[in-house]
Amino acid sequence: MKRVEEMPRVPAPALIPSFGPLAGMRVLSTGSIVAMPHAANMLADFGAEVIHVERPKVGDTYRTLAPFVRDGEKCVSASWAQDARNRLSLTLEVNLKIPEAREIFLGLVKNSDIWFENLVWLEKFGITDEMCLEVNPQLVIVHVSGFGRPQFGGIPEICDRGSYDMIGQAASSWMSLMGFPEPNPPSMAKPWSNDYISAMFAVFGALIAYVHAQKTGEGQVIDVAQYEANARILSDTFVSYLEAGILRQRTGNKSPAFQPYDVFRAKDRWVALGAFGPAVYERFIKALGLDPNYYTWKECASSVEAVASEKGQELDRLTREWIGARTAKEVEEHMAKYKVPCSVVCDARDAAENPHWQARENFIEYEDQTLGRKIKALGVIPKLSKTPGKVWRGAPSVGQDTEAILSKILGYSKAEIDAFREKGII
Repeated sequence: MKRVEEMPRVPAPALIPSFGPLAGMRVLSTGSIVAMPHAANMLADFGAEVIHVERPKVGDTYRTLAPFVRDGEKCVSASWAQDARNRLSLTLEVNLKIPEAREIFLGLVKNSDIWFENLVWLEKFGITDEMCLEVNPQLVIVHVSGFGRPQFGGIPEICDRGSYDMIGQAASSWMSLMGFPEPNPPSMAKPWSNDYISAMFAVFGALIAYVHAQKTGEGQVIDVAQYEANARILSDTFVSYLEAGILRQRTGNKSPAFQPYDVFRAKDRWVALGAFGPAVYERFIKALGLDPNYYTWKECASSVEAVASEKGQELDRLTREWIGARTAKEVEEHMAKYKVPCSVVCDARDAAENPHWQARENFIEYEDQTLGRKIKALGVIPKLSKTPGKVWRGAPSVGQDTEAILSKILGYSKAEIDAFREKGII
């Protein structure tokens, strides 16, 4: 395509403020819901110029997820308001069988450093990795799917299956470990834990490939499968089975291998408490006013057998009685004096009112583009001392930046943009 070949590469950022360690990076994001877009937004919080592609007049499905924040007749999904900040919104029919759409898409590819995608049945749209790398040899392509891309291995029919967060949790073996023992059903970790974990692996893959591209001029393709991302964080689950024949089972919140490590009922609410290893365990025993020479780590807490022993069970009973006689806050503060890890089980209200969260400025305000007013949301994580991230703008309305992207980055005239809109391409 001659126009794409002749199109100059416009340096980033062209439409957002320059800030953070990723200033100068441009990211193209095509797809919807959680995992893939969140990966792009993690980079956006630290200065990458992220162009998120949405369907004309429809938008990202994530916009429709309840609950909603309302202001008169205006409303926005709370999820969208939190997760879609710092991104630019471009509406485009990503169907490369349409010549104009093909030209726009490949122009975006040429002007991007990283392309994240979770489009279902990508090839149906006429898009291939080879085509994109021909246009931009340094491009880092990150595919995010439930079961992976067949060119990286696997059974093609399974690679082609759809997925959601819950499906990835089930397929990865994670869900088999979540919840209380049979006959209770497996539990799903909320909210969308597998999606967010997949996003983090997508970011990791994108950045290490980006470093390689900067050194060599060579782009490449990254394949992130939800089930694999989830499987990678299951600790010893697979080695235990493959090498020792041990099949992990659901145990609820309690660890069967050492104690204390559980969520306990205090007088008023729940509290999480753990002490792993002889040193912390001894401090815990002293915090309860018990004799560490009698309730020893080895006899009561160092193994499955110790925890299940008569003395181990006695310690568990005494622990629950001690905690149950006090408020959760009293337990938390008392354990803090002994350097024993412990926390009240907090909800969002607790977090919003917590002086520590406030002192760390965990909640910030920014203007949501749909509501047209400032909202409060969780801030940028992690914190950097030299090149911190920031929120330069709240979540965009559908197609809010389409004209600016097409004109300032791709060089289209107003007449051309109007023609695209007339044809329903944007």
